[in-house]
Amino acid sequence: MTEAERAHALELHKTTTAASDANLEASRFFRSNDLAQAEALYTKAILLDPSAPMLYTNRAMARLKLGLLEGVLEDCASSLAIKENANMKARHYGAQALMGLGRGKEALEEAKKAYEIAVKEEGASLGSVVSVVLKCKKAAWDERERERLAGTEGTKGKIVEGLRRDLDIRLEKAEEAKRETVRKDGEEMIEEVERVWVEAGKAEKKRVVPDWAVDDITFSLMVDPVITKTGKSYERASILEHLRRSPTDPLTREPLRIDELRPNLALREACEEFLKENGWAVDY
Repeated sequence: MTEAERAHALELHKTTTAASDANLEASRFFRSNDLAQAEALYTKAILLDPSAPMLYTNRAMARLKLGLLEGVLEDCASSLAIKENANMKARHYGAQALMGLGRGKEALEEAKKAYEIAVKEEGASLGSVVSVVLKCKKAAWDERERERLAGTEGTKGKIVEGLRRDLDIRLEKAEEAKRETVRKDGEEMIEEVERVWVEAGKAEKKRVVPDWAVDDITFSLMVDPVITKTGKSYERASILEHLRRSPTDPLTREPLRIDELRPNLALREACEEFLKENGWAVDY
């Protein structure tokens, strides 16, 4: 090693050590809930060592608590640019930031990626990852509902517009003495359509899938739930697939065998009843 190389290696060691020290100090402030100071020190650590993906996810964690959601996305993107594979925290924090920004469908995609990594790593964070996936699924559903309702409103506008065009044509063709009657009848028809539309909107209940009906592995509506020895229920197909890969409880990581699963008949009946009354839920 040349003298220049030794000097470079020494400088690099000093820099990474200083970054590590700043990161540790930031973590202490984070644990004491001094989030602004933690965020500033994580920034210092990044400036010292911009090649460490963990530093970006640590700052993303602080920014998430501070509500700096765009900053969270920037940090997650920077972390993933350095380390794309098995970067669970970047996906996990990014999903929460996207959800907070009202981008539910994007949030769900990131949350699912975090879940896949957490399952492979079999870490203690799986429970919190599952919780975020479910919240993101609800956020994505709400986003689709807003789009659906907006589309419904657009349909009403088109119907009313068509009725007005039809009324204009009939007025042009009507005799002078009958025009006022034609106008009045046409306006009453339009008002009736708008009234019925409003009443129909009031009558329609909000489309919500209850937590108890959702499988914590596939995050879909259960149709054939089974219960584990710890009392947790899963969709039969998803838990069987999980146990073929790993004979452990998905959440507790305790040993679990297929023959220890039992049908949850009460929950299956409840899911069937819910689906019977809410056919739209098959798309959840």
